[in-house]
Amino acid sequence: AWQLVESGEVSVQAGGSVRLSCEISGYIVGRKCIGWFRQVPGKDREGIAAIDPAGYGTYYHDSVKGRFTISHDNAKNMMYLQMNSLKAEDTAMYYCALEGPSNIVVAVSRTCSLGYWGQGTQVTVSS
Repeated sequence: AWQLVESGEVSVQAGGSVRLSCEISGYIVGRKCIGWFRQVPGKDREGIAAIDPAGYGTYYHDSVKGRFTISHDNAKNMMYLQMNSLKAEDTAMYYCALEGPSNIVVAVSRTCSLGYWGQGTQVTVSS
């Protein structure tokens, strides 16, 4: 079975930077799209970044374009989300995810839904 494990909870001041990491086990990175989504209580899940390693396409939500960068290390089966110029509105629970059936749809080099995810990690940005 696939397992995704994110790095721990972080708190940062507005304008700061954080890198989230995600270890994916039971799956070889490169065959499915992978990505990150976030959720704030009372709001829908929001796909914010994704990459299709096979096609090299990437997706970023408008709210994070130019500030967040998704990357992966196939040799280590790791995925990362570098978050710069953080804003208070970036405060949310962040989940790394693997392609699978869901309503969290992103457009990389093809349409991809993020259906399997880890336990999530809280990111808090203070203004």
